[in-house]
Amino acid sequence: MSELYVVFKVEDGEYVLQASDVLQMESFAGATKVPGTPPYVAGLIHIRGRVVPVVDLRLRFGLPRIEPTMDSRVIVVQSGERTVGLLVDSAREIMKIAPEGLSAPPSWMGGESAGFVKSVAHVERRPGEKRLVMLVNFQKIIGQEGIYVDERNG
Repeated sequence: MSELYVVFKVEDGEYVLQASDVLQMESFAGATKVPGTPPYVAGLIHIRGRVVPVVDLRLRFGLPRIEPTMDSRVIVVQSGERTVGLLVDSAREIMKIAPEGLSAPPSWMGGESAGFVKSVAHVERRPGEKRLVMLVNFQKIIGQEGIYVDERNG
């Protein structure tokens, strides 16, 4: 049985997250920078009564920072007790991917990107036209740094 995924873009790459982990998507109007956080942490935003840290995926993936556009989105993701926003270039699509359609990324993917991509899938854009999407490892993106918000403060 296929599962639903939220598709988003960072530079030229197309990535997916399980839709069941996504709480909401919002336009990005800026974030309050927090001193002492890594450069890829855009800051904190207030969304629907919660204070949420935002990770700029361009910077996290080692890409150059760009000014947010009208297409920029914050994808608010919940994993266990953690709620984090992911700043992406655009997010406008939901797709179904069958579990057997996902495979391990190439073993040569290393360096800074090691672990950011859990799986890859070739999916049909239109009949006869395939595209590659990458399932991101949310825990790797945020897990090691311990970015979280104490829910009592939100």
